[in-house]
Amino acid sequence: MTSTPTREELTLNVDMARWEWLRPHLERGGLVVVSPELDLVAAGFSIAGDDSAAVSSWIATGRIAKPSAAQLFDWDAEPDTPFRFLVAAPYVLIQPLSPLVS
Repeated sequence: MTSTPTREELTLNVDMARWEWLRPHLERGGLVVVSPELDLVAAGFSIAGDDSAAVSSWIATGRIAKPSAAQLFDWDAEPDTPFRFLVAAPYVLIQPLSPLVS
């Protein structure tokens, strides 16, 4: 049995990637978009820990969702679009970064 990762472990696993590197996770249905106002690590911790109340609330308010058709269109047009990402198995959580973020 696999234990739930700690917040510290998740924080250490946040990384950056371009859309073209993340797209394969979309193909297997494992990509989840986390809105910028939601902390990526908090979302990952709740998903990994099966906190269904928090996750359901975020889904209901649109703070986490599968990528929309409009988002996919934009990202496919710009494969270098940068993202912060975190693996919270079986999902890959992503947050798009604005071009002004360095």
